[in-house]
Amino acid sequence: MSIVPKETIEVIAQSVGITNLSADAALALAPDVEYRMREIMQEAIKCMRHSRRTILTREDVDGALSLRNVEPVYGFASGGPLQFKRALGHRDLFYVDDRDVDIRDIIEAPLPKAPLDSAVVCHWLAIEGVQPAIPENAPVGVIAAPSNGKDYEQKGGHSVDIKLPVKHVLSRELQLYFDKITELTVSKSDSVLFKEALVSLATDSGLHPLVPYFTCFVADEVSRGLNDYSLLFALMRVVWSLLQNSHINMEPYLHQLMPSVATCLVSRKLGNKAAENHWELRDFTAKLVASMCKKFGHVYNTLQTRLTRTLLNALLDPKRTLTQHYGAIQGLAALGPKVVHLLILPNLEPYLRLLEPEMLLETQKNATKRYEAWRVYGALLHAAGECIHDRLKIFPPFPSLQAQAVWKTNAKVITTAPNKRKASREPMDIEPPLKRTETDVQALASTSPSSPHMQEGTVTPPPSSDSGVGQSSSDGKVIDDGRAGSGVGKQKGDSQALKTSAILKQVWKEDLNSGQLLVQLFELFGEGILSFIPAPETSLFL
Repeated sequence: MSIVPKETIEVIAQSVGITNLSADAALALAPDVEYRMREIMQEAIKCMRHSRRTILTREDVDGALSLRNVEPVYGFASGGPLQFKRALGHRDLFYVDDRDVDIRDIIEAPLPKAPLDSAVVCHWLAIEGVQPAIPENAPVGVIAAPSNGKDYEQKGGHSVDIKLPVKHVLSRELQLYFDKITELTVSKSDSVLFKEALVSLATDSGLHPLVPYFTCFVADEVSRGLNDYSLLFALMRVVWSLLQNSHINMEPYLHQLMPSVATCLVSRKLGNKAAENHWELRDFTAKLVASMCKKFGHVYNTLQTRLTRTLLNALLDPKRTLTQHYGAIQGLAALGPKVVHLLILPNLEPYLRLLEPEMLLETQKNATKRYEAWRVYGALLHAAGECIHDRLKIFPPFPSLQAQAVWKTNAKVITTAPNKRKASREPMDIEPPLKRTETDVQALASTSPSSPHMQEGTVTPPPSSDSGVGQSSSDGKVIDDGRAGSGVGKQKGDSQALKTSAILKQVWKEDLNSGQLLVQLFELFGEGILSFIPAPETSLFL
């Protein structure tokens, strides 16, 4: 017996226009209709399983009809669920209530929005405990915590439950640790306990949850404590200790730390008293900046570029004070000799031309300004000296002087030409050596290695114990003895001269430009630049 009643067959026959179908024919057609329905449904279930779904849809039935070479069912598909109604006079007969739709209403209806392509978009909910400010994340300030801990929003007539961001919970021990470190930094930075706290910051492995709090603490205290020298120095030491801790990842917080650190380097005024040594703070901060660039430069490719641009703008701005110029020079010098060669040396000569009036007593009566100018001059000298020393290291070793050799005269070096700058009342320990004048350079050129006296030898063996010190330099007998030496010594001298000439030729190559650079620095700084060059190289150039 079929599960399809004969009444259903009669209704279907009447819907297609057959009115005289007999009851026996309807009873005979019912099993065949059931067989065809089961066959279609089995094929539709196969399509559903191949689509890896668990719900049978209209598309599955259409696919089954296509597999059986049966024309699929066409019509207007509504978005809502199908509504069945009971047929009048039949208890077990249902039909779909299809309403008549006017084609004009469908044409005049507004077009729906174009459907979006299916895609998967990823975004960060939080990075190291910090929620990034992106459109996908709801801003914390907009969402206010309700009284019952839940928040509801009416959207399309339905209530939507919004989960609030999770608060960053710190343990009681970490809170006490943070409070104690901040208290020592603000009020007891010169105590022994603060030094032990710095060691703890540099070695402890459980301090990573406190890094965002320390970052905000440093930024806030630097912004409102520029007149407190001891506080600024303590804050920079805290940052240095955090950078030395291998258990802490400081990368996500560099964008908050770098403005505070750069402020302590190129700020106009650090501290409130003139006796406070803000120069030491700028030197320490320069080393801190260089350490940050060295440690995180491979992660942030633009970190050193942005920093050097900031420091160069501070150096070349004539409206900035000399203390700001000093911090910029120290920061650029800490980044390495290549940065000095590319950024400082091309601007060195015009800058010294503007700095020189600030260093002289005749043009600058303010002792503080004059002292600042000499500090800037010393920073430039040290940066240029380290640069030329680094460039000379790439050459092969220069031949050193003999161990028992002395200069031709034992008397002190006497400069006949007057000094370019007049003596001032500044302390001599802060003034670098005076610049050589043009006559000094000509005097050096007259004693160049091309002269016969330098080629034949300008050094003599040490005098005997019973002879006076001044006798070996006053008469020329010792030099005549040196000229009458053995042929072997002469050959050694010729080979050493050839080797020296080859090395000098390499130094004076146009691509390396080290020889010309040394001459330029010698003309700008005088004998002060020679202290950065080892003795063999100095003897060859002079």
